[in-house]
Amino acid sequence: MKRLLFFVLGILPLVTWAGNNNSTRAMNDMTMQTIKLDTPVGPLAANLYLPAGIENPPVVIVTGAWTTVKEQMPAVYAQALADQGYAAVTFDFRGWGHSPNEIRFLEDPKRKTEDIRAVIDAVSELDLIDNSHISGLGVCASSGYMLDAAVGNKHLKSVAVVAPWLDDKKMATEIYGGEESVSSLIAAAKEAQNSAEQIYIEAASLSNESALMYQTPYYTESDRGLIPEYDNQFNVASWDGWLNYDAQQSAAHLDQPVLMVASESMALPAGTHQYLANANENVDSVWFDGVSQFDFYDQPEIVGKAVTEIVRHFDNSL
Repeated sequence: MKRLLFFVLGILPLVTWAGNNNSTRAMNDMTMQTIKLDTPVGPLAANLYLPAGIENPPVVIVTGAWTTVKEQMPAVYAQALADQGYAAVTFDFRGWGHSPNEIRFLEDPKRKTEDIRAVIDAVSELDLIDNSHISGLGVCASSGYMLDAAVGNKHLKSVAVVAPWLDDKKMATEIYGGEESVSSLIAAAKEAQNSAEQIYIEAASLSNESALMYQTPYYTESDRGLIPEYDNQFNVASWDGWLNYDAQQSAAHLDQPVLMVASESMALPAGTHQYLANANENVDSVWFDGVSQFDFYDQPEIVGKAVTEIVRHFDNSL
């Protein structure tokens, strides 16, 4: 396969506490509880952030960029939301982080959308929160998954996305080097799917040119995304679902109020513009000047501005 350098973002379930792994930590004016969500897709490791002094707060389910775990940008936004009086739930998708599954590190949009739907149902059964007011917040790649999960979902009342990566097959083909390159990647995915053992590559590296994200900011910085909890692996079988995904398809089918927080300097502004052009009046946007994809993930001033807009949106739509 031709080597490419990818400098892109690259029954109701029961809810139980995580047994002997339970923990509760104070964080500024909030607490964070480690929980386990028992869902039809399997047990999912999660964290519940609770604002101090607020009984039964509304809750936001927060998901992050591709290949990431709950302790990365989802935690940043969850903490910021809790500071503003919202509870927040972050979780590890199946086969990522602390969520077990026989298939590991698979970036499959359909599979991850199923996980989000399962978590929405599980959160609707949680204590300590107002589960009649559930919202969703997706960052980067999971923006598309969150929007897909919202379609026809009676539990999810409002949605926001940050630095959305909303491509379709045509955009993906252009991003990943054209038809020949994409065909090669999909062929590699098919081979991996038929392999007796799963095939992984390093997700992010400063030195490995064959990594999914070579010398990419955030993911390769130990004070940002390269944290101990990060799996830093990518299942080669992912290319099939990823390159054939259409994140645009939900645009005209959403009933919930949606806010997109974007910038012309982020990775794929064209995807957001296209989505807005095809969406109904319930989908709105706010655009920041000069904010990169990765700065949306964790830079305090940018996150603060984004959360201000998101909270305003949720306050007005719940």
